[in-house]
Amino acid sequence: MTPYLTPLDAPALRALNIPEPWGFGIADRVRFYELDALNHVNNTAYLRWFETLRIPYFAEYGLSQYRAEDPQMVLRRVSADYIAPMYLGESYVVAGRTTAFRTSSFVMAYAVFAGDSLRAMGEAVIVSLDQDGKTKRPLTEEMRETLRSRDGATPAA
Repeated sequence: MTPYLTPLDAPALRALNIPEPWGFGIADRVRFYELDALNHVNNTAYLRWFETLRIPYFAEYGLSQYRAEDPQMVLRRVSADYIAPMYLGESYVVAGRTTAFRTSSFVMAYAVFAGDSLRAMGEAVIVSLDQDGKTKRPLTEEMRETLRSRDGATPAA
């Protein structure tokens, strides 16, 4: 049994049949408050799951520890595509990776897997800002190299 809400690296994901290129994930289970009137996971829950993954991802990848000196990582846009329903008590893994980056922003992709099937996918554009919340803060070369080496991210055109 994989512990819930513990970051999972690529070998742990492969052991759970999560395919490449996913290299970072978190396992959890569907809770009652995440259901809608049709008794399956409400679409807002997927966005919360993406955020639950994003925070430890930022820390693990050295993007932000949410300290005063760190950049503010602001969600500019997020989307979710629902592939198959999920139900109460189902265990799942939400996986995330950066696919592209610019000077001060990057694109993250998400996937939700349960029972050897893909249930949802998503994407977010995240902008790095100074603590004033207005001024864009460029990603450091170290950050870019981490996104390249760990996720295969490429500079966006």
